[in-house]
Amino acid sequence: MKFTDLGLSDELLRAVHEAGYEEPTPIQESAIPVVLMGRDVLGCAQTGTGKTASFTLPMIDILAQGRAKARMPRSLILEPTRELAAQVADNFEVYGKYHKLSKALLIGGSSMEEQLKVLNRGVDVLIATPGRLLDVFERGHLLMTDVKVLVIDEADRMLDMGFIPDVEKIVSLLSPMRTTLLFSATMPKEIRRLADKFLSNPKEISVSAPASTADTITQGLIKLKSAGRAPGAAQKVKRDVLRKLINKQTELTNALVFCNRKRDVDVVYRSLEKHGFSAARLHGDMVQSVRMDTLDKFKKNEVTILVCSDVAARGLDISTVSHVFNFDVPTHAEDYVHRIGRTGRAGRKGAAFTLMMPDEKKYLDGIERLIGKPIPPMDADGLNLDKSDEQPTEQTDEKKSADQAADAPAEKADAEEKPKRGRRRSAKPKDDAASDAKDESKSDAKAEPKQDEKKPARKSSRKPAEKKPGAGNLSGTKDNDDPTWGEHMPAFLTKEVVFSKS
Repeated sequence: MKFTDLGLSDELLRAVHEAGYEEPTPIQESAIPVVLMGRDVLGCAQTGTGKTASFTLPMIDILAQGRAKARMPRSLILEPTRELAAQVADNFEVYGKYHKLSKALLIGGSSMEEQLKVLNRGVDVLIATPGRLLDVFERGHLLMTDVKVLVIDEADRMLDMGFIPDVEKIVSLLSPMRTTLLFSATMPKEIRRLADKFLSNPKEISVSAPASTADTITQGLIKLKSAGRAPGAAQKVKRDVLRKLINKQTELTNALVFCNRKRDVDVVYRSLEKHGFSAARLHGDMVQSVRMDTLDKFKKNEVTILVCSDVAARGLDISTVSHVFNFDVPTHAEDYVHRIGRTGRAGRKGAAFTLMMPDEKKYLDGIERLIGKPIPPMDADGLNLDKSDEQPTEQTDEKKSADQAADAPAEKADAEEKPKRGRRRSAKPKDDAASDAKDESKSDAKAEPKQDEKKPARKSSRKPAEKKPGAGNLSGTKDNDDPTWGEHMPAFLTKEVVFSKS
C-alpha cells in the first residue's frame, strides 16, 4: 500500500513525499483511514513504528478547514516529556508545510510568556505536557471547550511518570463531542481502564505483540561477576566493560548509553570523555535550553555517544542510531523495550547490549517475561577483559588514575546509599546525619584494629573499687588506649591493681 491509497490530501502527500516516505508503516496504514473518519482509536504498537505520523497526518487534513479563536485551541496533543512534545511539533512542521495551521508548544523549562503570546493569537494544534498545561489553564490563559481532537500519546509512560491524575483532570475539562486517540507501546490493565473511560466505541489497532522488540535489533546480555562490597566497585567494573564494548563495535555510528540514575549519567559521561570518546549527557535536571541544544548536536552527529536517563527513552526519533547500551538493567521492564527501540528504526539494523550485575537479576527476569524470550548472553571473554575488570582487588597504590578521579563522585554517592550490613536495629531512632557519618568512616577503619572498644572483664561478685587515674593501665593513660594492644589486651591489665602496704 502507498500513502496515496490512504485518502490524504494532495498537499499532504506532497509533503510526505518530500520527506522521503513512500509506503506507510502498519500502524499508519491501519490508523490513518480510521482517524479521517472521525472515529476514536486505541492504538498499541511498539516504539519506532511510526505512531506519531499515524495521528499527525490525518489531523492536518481534519484541521485544514476552520479557524482557531484566541486562547481556544482546536486540538490537543498530550505528551509525557518535553523532548517528545518537541518531536511532535517538528512533525507538524515537516508534514504541514503546505497548510497554514498554527501550533503552540506548552512545556516546562521554556518561557511561559512567549508561549502565552502564541496562544493569545489562537492555535489549531496545542502540544503540551500535562503539568504545564494545567498551570496555564489555572492561570486563566486557556480555554479548552473548543478542542475537537484529543491525542493521548505514550499513555503507559504517562502512567509510569504519575501523570494519569492530571490527564483525567484535563479530559474532564474538554467537550464530550470530540475524537479521542490513545496510543501506547504497552497495554497494562490501567491503560485499558482509561481507554474505557475516555474513548467511545474505539477502533482497536494492534500491529505487533504488546511490549515486543523489533526483529531488526540484535540484542546481547553481558553478565558480570560480583565486584565485592567496596563503594563504587560495581559501577567501575561496568565503566571498564562499557568502554571496551564500545571500542569493539566496528559498525557504531552513534549510540545511546542509558543509566538508571541521573548522577550515574554525569559520572559515565565524564569517564567516557576522559578516555577520548565524543560524548554528551542528557537528564531531567538539566536546563531545557541545554537539553535541546544537546539533542540538536547529537542529531547533527557533532557528538557520537549520548549518555542519558530514561527522559530520552521516548523523546528521541533519530532513525540513524546504530547502538544502544544499557549501563544499568532498567528497573521497569517496559523501559527496556523503549530504550532499545531507539535503534533499529524504520527497517534499519540496530544493536542493543545490556550490562548486568548479579543483584540486577530480578529486573532481567521481569524483562524476559515481558518480551517473551531470553536476551541472548554474550561471552565476556570475547571482550578480552582483564581479571581485574571482573573482580577488582583492594587498591594499595597511592597514585590514582584519571578514571578513578572521574569516578570519585559516584563512589562517594554509592557509599552514602550502601545498605548497612551487620548492624542491629536500635530501639530508638538514630539521627540520620550521625548515622551517615558513622557509615562513611566504617570503610576507612575496616582494616584497622579497634581502639575504643574494651573487652569486658570477667564478672566478679566483689564490688569494684572506685577507679583512680591511671588504674588498670601501666602507662597511666585511659583504659585500652594503647594501639599496640588493640582487642588483645592481656586480662591482668583490665583488672584493678591493688598494692598492699608492707
